[in-house]
Amino acid sequence: MSALLVVRDVVRSFGGVRAVDAASFEVERGSITSLIGPNGAGKSTLFNVVSGFLRAEAGTVTFEGKRIDRLPPHRIAQAGLVRTFQTARALARMSVLDNLLLAAPRQPGERLLRNVVGSRVTRRREQEVLARAHELLALVRLDRHADELGAALSGGQRKLLDFARVLMTEPRLVRLDEPMAGVNPVLRGELLEHVVSLREQHGVTALLVEHDLEVVMGVSDRVVVMSNGAVIASGPPDGVRNDARVVDAYLGVEG
Repeated sequence: MSALLVVRDVVRSFGGVRAVDAASFEVERGSITSLIGPNGAGKSTLFNVVSGFLRAEAGTVTFEGKRIDRLPPHRIAQAGLVRTFQTARALARMSVLDNLLLAAPRQPGERLLRNVVGSRVTRRREQEVLARAHELLALVRLDRHADELGAALSGGQRKLLDFARVLMTEPRLVRLDEPMAGVNPVLRGELLEHVVSLREQHGVTALLVEHDLEVVMGVSDRVVVMSNGAVIASGPPDGVRNDARVVDAYLGVEG
């Protein structure tokens, strides 16, 4: 496999403290890669740099061979790198179905002239988007909630909706920020199944920031470990699990 995302020597500081200190790692095409580390290791900061929400002071981020570290978040998302957030949100006064429809790309009806005069292309695309939305709601088992308001969903269901909304954008790389946080064991298992099936059936690449080590070691092809802002280890789960630096910095605190 070739590298889809490459992070090289990224630096980001806050108040003179380096939250990310020359961090480097790669995400191979078609893989599930997890970024782990103790609290304060710099994972979320690095994740936000990759997403465009923070700008790196040094280093580069490239996607499919093109630099993206100076692009705004919406341009990065349009390039095919789409993320979820630790706290999933839904548009509370819109239906669950409409929450998904808004995320669909390439909607010709958004253009004023076509919307006024109408066109066969617009109607066909609308039908495709609607069918895709229903397909994704069924995938995350929210289809029976399609007509309910977003406000009616539980926290775990909003995580599933957030996941489906990301998929609605037709991403090439999905970045999941602590997808298991606050999710009950049943929904957690469903989310894991979806992540794995996307890789196996559709070739979607995934980058996870996750604290649940059981999840990380069970689904990841590669694990990247951070401590004090730096990447201290990277490799297959078994190799990382047995790395003395990782045990000292992170795994050892698990008891």
